[in-house]
Amino acid sequence: MRGSRPISKTPPLGPTRRRCVQAGGISFFGGMSLPCLLTAAERANDGTTPKIKSVILFNLLGGPSHIDMFDMKPDAPEGIRGEFRSIETSLPGLRICELLPNTARLMHKACLIRTISHTYDSHDPMAIMTGFTHGNPQLQAQPTDPPDIGAICQYVGLGPKEVPGAVCLPCYPGWGENGYRRGGPYGGFLGSRYDPLFSLCNPKFSREPKTQYYDPVMPEGVPFLAEMDSESHFEDSRLVVRKNLLESFKAAQIDDPFADLPIDRFQRKAFDLLTARKTRDAFELSREPDKVRDRYGRNLYGSSLLVARRLVEAGVPFVSVHQEIFRHYGHSYDMHARNFPMLRDFNLPILDQVYPALIEDLENRGLLESTLVIVMGEMGRSPRVNGAGGRDHWPKCGFSLLTGGGIRPGTIYGTSDKIGAYPTIDPVHPSDLVATVYRLLGIDPNMEIHDRLGRPFTIAQGGVPIAGILA
Repeated sequence: MRGSRPISKTPPLGPTRRRCVQAGGISFFGGMSLPCLLTAAERANDGTTPKIKSVILFNLLGGPSHIDMFDMKPDAPEGIRGEFRSIETSLPGLRICELLPNTARLMHKACLIRTISHTYDSHDPMAIMTGFTHGNPQLQAQPTDPPDIGAICQYVGLGPKEVPGAVCLPCYPGWGENGYRRGGPYGGFLGSRYDPLFSLCNPKFSREPKTQYYDPVMPEGVPFLAEMDSESHFEDSRLVVRKNLLESFKAAQIDDPFADLPIDRFQRKAFDLLTARKTRDAFELSREPDKVRDRYGRNLYGSSLLVARRLVEAGVPFVSVHQEIFRHYGHSYDMHARNFPMLRDFNLPILDQVYPALIEDLENRGLLESTLVIVMGEMGRSPRVNGAGGRDHWPKCGFSLLTGGGIRPGTIYGTSDKIGAYPTIDPVHPSDLVATVYRLLGIDPNMEIHDRLGRPFTIAQGGVPIAGILA
């Protein structure tokens, strides 16, 4: 099984899982157990003033090639430097791939980390969403996994009560690959009640791919919420039953040490999430002007990031958007073959459209200073091009592009060696990046939580905020 490393054998403080079960917890909407929500909001703040209100993570699933995008090595030998040239950016001294011209003009607003380094050789976003890099990377999401940033946002009660604390778009990672649940965006050992609100998608494709792999076809469509496509669903008898069941727990007057706490407030929040107008409205892209839809791109990824902006506008603290792999319709950034055609014809044009659209849209709406946008994948790609014209897995060095509130703009952090294989200056472990996000949200990265055996863990897996990138 996969799980975090305990920091001590100290007994758990506050309600344990067993006490929550004894208290008569009821699960719905991702397993939200009522008594266990009662004290979470009191455990998070270490006196740090939050610098941001929301985070949008755009996960370039598969492992984007840092050497061909943001850490190019034009002087490296043939077979390493790749086929693309570099161009100047708005940040003096920084050059990035020629296929990212729109991104290049925004680099003075961004912070580029070029030394994300770990050993977790897996395509699930576990490392970048939790900071955890131990255990068996071949497993699907496990109930023993550590909770991700979104789960902790919900655990501490971050954000307004009218919206969920975390949303995952356009579906859970792995959905497009016959339902393989990749580890990362879950409540883990805290329980499924802290899972994000997952949207659904039904992508359409204009043609069949010419080959089974490495001929990606653009997925068209928009993310949507289950049972939220019309007002009539909110009078559904199942919701009435759930609400009545909650009332029955109140009437039972269960003898429990938490009985004097304001349970109604948490019950109401749980039920409201099923019917919250703000959440539903964020998915109504028909309310956006055509020119905005066109700027993001009328495909599943552009639509998902536009929904992400609307969710942030509604107050959702953590939104993750995953460039999902849809079976034989594409291999996202996992480019073991045809690396350069896939980057040139598919991946980089998508990124160079949606990232600038999101940043400029947030800025125009006065939301960029309170929102952190993170663009990265779970790993980089190997320095050497293989015989199939691809690059293989390489978690030892990769990038993270951060833009928005709390980050020092125009920062280049870390240096890799001459072929982009290993960090030489300022290596960054994913746990450090996660700790930085927590610090910006005003959550203590050293806050302890307890697994199902009562063992304590720190939420950032021992990571330390990266002082050199903080504003």
